[in-house]
Amino acid sequence: MSSSPRQQQLEALLVDDPHDPFLRYGLAMEYEAAGDTSGAIDQLRQLLQHSPEYVPGYLQAGQLFAKAGQTEEAKAAFQMGMQTAFKQADHHAYEEMEGMLAGLE
Repeated sequence: MSSSPRQQQLEALLVDDPHDPFLRYGLAMEYEAAGDTSGAIDQLRQLLQHSPEYVPGYLQAGQLFAKAGQTEEAKAAFQMGMQTAFKQADHHAYEEMEGMLAGLE
């Protein structure tokens, strides 16, 4: 699967700052847009490993795990995301992940 110019650009930027959560999230979304769910999940795992406070990463990871049929991983991502969102008083993200988690159970 060839990479898009945007994906190549993000990868080049990540060379200088491999732990930038915004760039890593953007790269994950590029992988997903290209139909590479596994690649997107790998990018989100890296993102959350280095930036565990980045709430959108949990939301997206949970959705991609669910899409890939990895229900337990999806639940774990949503639960961690809800905890992180709660700590940040991000009520919207919390409720969104709460609803997605309920849909998996």
